[in-house]
Amino acid sequence: MTTPAAEESFREYVRARGGTLGRTAYLLTGDQHLAEDLVQQTLVQVASRWERILAGGDPDAYVRRVLYHQHVSWWRRHRREAVPVESLPDGAGPDVFGGVALSLTVRLAVAKLAPKQRAVLVLRYFEDLTEVQAAQVLGVSVGTVKSQTRDALARLRVLAPELAALEEVSR
Repeated sequence: MTTPAAEESFREYVRARGGTLGRTAYLLTGDQHLAEDLVQQTLVQVASRWERILAGGDPDAYVRRVLYHQHVSWWRRHRREAVPVESLPDGAGPDVFGGVALSLTVRLAVAKLAPKQRAVLVLRYFEDLTEVQAAQVLGVSVGTVKSQTRDALARLRVLAPELAALEEVSR
């Protein structure tokens, strides 16, 4: 960034979209600290090109693409390292928090998916993007988005069969 206007525009963008980027990064990584690092890494990379990104129009698609590519790159470098997973405490009574156990089940199952499968599910079901938009963000074909979505959902059914009841209720 070279101009004060570009710097202010970048700051404004970070204030407006930082929370959304953080939530998306958390869904991708499954860890708050890793999500913060991912967002920071993404914003550092985007900041140096901010004027050119603005010249191209709406920066959201570009920033999301950098975020997803940063995540896949990180995953490739660290996939052999152990990732700590929180375990559910033993419960003595009824589930007074309703969907907490379900939420944890989904989170743990999604964390076991390959990065591209996870990215496709986040884009399609969390960010509510179309297949075409998801394909543009990931830099792949629409057919790849469709097959990754199909494979990811099939893998979730294997990893967490208890979620199948939810699928039947939503039909």
